[in-house]
Amino acid sequence: MNDNQNDKREKDIAIALKYNKDSDDAPLVSAKGYGEIAKRIIELAKENDIIIETNPMLAEALSGVELDQTIPIELYEAVAQIIGFVLSSQDENKPEYKK
Repeated sequence: MNDNQNDKREKDIAIALKYNKDSDDAPLVSAKGYGEIAKRIIELAKENDIIIETNPMLAEALSGVELDQTIPIELYEAVAQIIGFVLSSQDENKPEYKK
């Protein structure tokens, strides 16, 4: 393996956010990791039908937030856009209620 491949693998990053849409609390970082840990976070998300959004710049910014801490106010707008996307995707995938 050359240095470029090793650098790429170490730069893989995944951040998981926890958000309760019925609460006024800000989202918090529930998991984060690089390399193999990032890959496992993504695998778990896929296994649990959790929507994955790829945004390397936001992931890098969120990587500085400690686990179980809320996101900083500077990232509210960017994270709100992601949450909006996720919530609308979930609504589109819900089966319609039938009487």
